[in-house]
Amino acid sequence: MRVLHLDSGRSRRGGQIQLEILLRGLACRGVEQRLLARAPSFAPFAPAPFGARGVLRAARSCDLIHAHDGRSHSLAALLCPSKPLVVSRRVAFPVRDGWTHRWKYRRPALFLAVSEHVADRLRQAGVDDSRIRVVHDGLPLVPTSPEVAPRSGVVALQSSDPGKGSALAAEACRRAGLALHLTENLESDLPAAGIFLYLSQQEGLGSALILAGLHAKPIVASRVGGIPEIVQDGRTGLLVDNDADAVAAALRRLADDAELARRCGRGARAQAVERFSDDRMVEQTLAAYQEVLRRVR
Repeated sequence: MRVLHLDSGRSRRGGQIQLEILLRGLACRGVEQRLLARAPSFAPFAPAPFGARGVLRAARSCDLIHAHDGRSHSLAALLCPSKPLVVSRRVAFPVRDGWTHRWKYRRPALFLAVSEHVADRLRQAGVDDSRIRVVHDGLPLVPTSPEVAPRSGVVALQSSDPGKGSALAAEACRRAGLALHLTENLESDLPAAGIFLYLSQQEGLGSALILAGLHAKPIVASRVGGIPEIVQDGRTGLLVDNDADAVAAALRRLADDAELARRCGRGARAQAVERFSDDRMVEQTLAAYQEVLRRVR
């Protein structure tokens, strides 16, 4: 099997991390792969430049194209109409209307939705269930972090995106009387966290929540999009509305109840290991490829 991956993202974010994990997992399973991308680093793979000419050239020798974002989806649909196309859909916002978008969304053989919420968005846009598979993000197992008292402080992702809730996180922690550490390097800062806070206006899934679960951290997160597929209220964390008082109350609840925090952390770890492993994500993606190729042979 020869797969051409397309990714137009310019920086290393959640989708690029998942693609890197997928590349490694498929390579271990004997899949030949070519990557065209804008971001420079997909260790140990060296991507070729992303663009129309490169796509046309690389598509000649592949069995299947996997587009990992909307721009890649458009390019593959337009330039390679005869090649089987699989598209990853990670975003939670509705599919735009109009004849060009209807045409574009008729083209893929399969969509890989990152959550049931995203799958519902595709169904609302008229994509038939037979062309949708839910493939959650997956992360490699990490050792459990040493237990940290929930009062020790809150860690949240630093983001300039107003939809990601950094300002709300700061205000909620102030009201809860808890220290907040905003970070761009979650892997290094999570072990010292007492609570992981994840606020967003909309979210396809939220792979940072999986990482927090692997570290057995109690979580407070927005009740939006695909987040409730990871955070089960009272079992793996607490779900909240995007309101400073509601967030502060949830943070105080965990800070004041060490047993609840411990139970949520352990539940989050068990769920991450069982449902959100890298092997599970790779195997489900490979099964989707095989399904598509069986249809055309």
